[in-house]
Amino acid sequence: MLKVENVSKEYSTPSGSLLVLNDISFSLSMGDAASIVGPSGTGKSTLLYILGALEPPTNGSVTLNNQNPFTLSEKKLAAFRNREIGFVFQDHCLLPQCSVIENVLTPTLVSTNSKDAPKRARELLEHVGLGHRLEHRPSELSGGEKQRVSLARALITRPRLLLCDEPTGNLDHKAADVVASLLLELQREQQTILVVVTHSGELAARLPIRYELVDQQLKQLSA
Repeated sequence: MLKVENVSKEYSTPSGSLLVLNDISFSLSMGDAASIVGPSGTGKSTLLYILGALEPPTNGSVTLNNQNPFTLSEKKLAAFRNREIGFVFQDHCLLPQCSVIENVLTPTLVSTNSKDAPKRARELLEHVGLGHRLEHRPSELSGGEKQRVSLARALITRPRLLLCDEPTGNLDHKAADVVASLLLELQREQQTILVVVTHSGELAARLPIRYELVDQQLKQLSA
């Protein structure tokens, strides 16, 4: 379970403290899928980075599988993030010098239990329709294909939590629909907790749980 309790985030600025998130609480169980919408600049990505243990909250706590990652040492935190959390960003963030399958395998390079990783990488790439592009470089792929590679990479370690920041933001409508469908299909199959930050009302509506971030607070929207 992902449990967020009374999370706030503020930054120091020359003119004083800037409150971005205020007293946010919610929980998601394994297999849940949620979207977060809201105007630009409201802190959606900041909240996602806190959920992903990339940035600590100013107040409150976040636990995943009863573990608060911010209590871990830097080394253990990195291992936790690599093992338990998958990320898909608006920009695919693929390594240009690596092949498709090498990009998918990068999260497993620091894992001590990755004997089945090459087989799993091939299976994931087959699932997203790229089994014939294993040795291609990112420069040889379309934008939608690159994002499908990043989705396979995010799932290679079987994470409990999958976080997506505008995963279809740079794609045309057709490619966005393909990526969204694959994202939801893989999430259902693996029963991963999914949180998607998006400006796309169409994508947000496809997720069963919907939140809106406005005025530093998170509100659940009616189905």
